[in-house]
Amino acid sequence: MSLIVHQIGPTCTIQDQGRIGYLDQGLSRSGAADILALHEGAALLGQSPEFAALEMAGMGGAFEATQNMRIALTGARMQASIDGSPVAWNASHHLGPGQRLVIGAALQGNYGYLHLGGGIDSEVFLGSRSAHLTARIGRAVQPGDRLTCGPDAGDAGLKLTPSERFSGGVLRVVASFQTSLFDDATLDRFARTSFQRGARANRMGMQVNSDGDGFAATGQLNILSEVITPGDIQMTGTGDPFILLPECQTTGGYPRIATVLPCDMPRAAQTPAGGAITFEFVTLDQAADLHAAFLADLARLPSKVEALVRDPHDIPDLLSYQLISGVISATD
Repeated sequence: MSLIVHQIGPTCTIQDQGRIGYLDQGLSRSGAADILALHEGAALLGQSPEFAALEMAGMGGAFEATQNMRIALTGARMQASIDGSPVAWNASHHLGPGQRLVIGAALQGNYGYLHLGGGIDSEVFLGSRSAHLTARIGRAVQPGDRLTCGPDAGDAGLKLTPSERFSGGVLRVVASFQTSLFDDATLDRFARTSFQRGARANRMGMQVNSDGDGFAATGQLNILSEVITPGDIQMTGTGDPFILLPECQTTGGYPRIATVLPCDMPRAAQTPAGGAITFEFVTLDQAADLHAAFLADLARLPSKVEALVRDPHDIPDLLSYQLISGVISATD
């Protein structure tokens, strides 16, 4: 089974949960920018969250099914239709041979995901199917490609209410090794400042802006480069923070004021340009509890899936349906 790609956005890549264990060799994890979306797609299709999906940055594409197959749509909500009829987002659907799926622009958020029943069966490199464009691993999906999938069986027509994470909000952070380089007044101002996600963003990192003075560490120009990871908040020379994302470099010399909790990274990655962000410091114990709660929520997702009820406005041939079965006379 495969899905023929007829049109595709400029930065659509195959992503799973990324590569683990290569940081010391200069290779960051990569993987989906919104890990939660992978779990939501897996719950909708009743399969493993380890399966790869198509990550669509801001824009989807046009696809054609070669055989009967199931799909699920998660992450940033996008315009989607099958053979011209609108279909629900955060839901699973059936595609028959020759049917065309069209996914348009993101309506809210940044990264939408197209999941195939059985998972996308692409090349595995160092234990992952994830493209890592900055490391020149894999490439963006192009017109003419075929997204093949593994063996699949199961139902479609299911939906899942997504966790709200597409308009910014509070990002919880913990102190990093370099937080102490910032004096208390600067840290206090950082925690009280309302930021907006800037226009400069990709899978490596995202800038956040604020009014007023920038933020600087003591002796900022004398800091040696050392290991950095996704979630770290680097303070650049202009005083604007950058939140590092899955394809970030593995070392850096800008001071890190804090690190965003993994459970809040989907919210960070999905915050649209101009979206409001604030940072809230929590202790390591609180961070551990929040992460444990996040993992428990992921495990419960399959139990939250429910039948998809179609909106009558989305059924173009509604009048052809027999809506009242068994009635033969209006006077009976």
